[in-house]
Amino acid sequence: MPTTYSSSDSEQDARQLAGNLGIRFEMLPIESLRRGIEAALEPFFRGTESGVAEENLQARIRGLLLMAVANKRGALLLTTGNKTEVALGYATLYGDMAGALAPIGDVSKSDVYELARFINEREGREVIPRSVLEKVPSAELRPEQVDPFDYKVVSPLVDELVLERTTDDELLNKGYDPELIAHIRDMLVKAEYKRRQAAPSIRVTGKAFGIGRRYPIVNRYDS
Repeated sequence: MPTTYSSSDSEQDARQLAGNLGIRFEMLPIESLRRGIEAALEPFFRGTESGVAEENLQARIRGLLLMAVANKRGALLLTTGNKTEVALGYATLYGDMAGALAPIGDVSKSDVYELARFINEREGREVIPRSVLEKVPSAELRPEQVDPFDYKVVSPLVDELVLERTTDDELLNKGYDPELIAHIRDMLVKAEYKRRQAAPSIRVTGKAFGIGRRYPIVNRYDS
């Protein structure tokens, strides 16, 4: 579902992955819709700089169209967010969070990569293209955008906070930066309102988000 910000590499990776998995590949460009909606919103956005609102339009257009296709075909729409992204709220409400089930919602970003490598090793071939595993993660919602996290550091840290309930002192002893600890804790708490509206995930760890893992969303709650 490309826009002008989508890279040709992403399209190529998607085509290759679909071919490797033996599933149908379909393309539904949304650039004309993006431009039309931005034009309709111009009276409300006039005098402001382009930013998150414009970027999230793309995710929400995709969510709208995917839900429509799912309804028409009697299909179940799956959300793609992993546990690290769900924890940090790094997803667009009513956009890429649209769907009925989050199959990897309880799988950390690090484990997603490990699962992909495991699949490739088990099958003895690149089912998941190597380029997918090696390129810098990006939502591709603006020029030269990359995800604002070092997942090699942040993904294990989220697991420490969510799964292990590790204290700040213990995290400091493990070498984590105190400012990063505070920042991730803050993001974890502030994203609760999104998680309350998220599709249910398949539980695969000891502590998944959901009924048994919730934070208050009012009264200035601080973890």
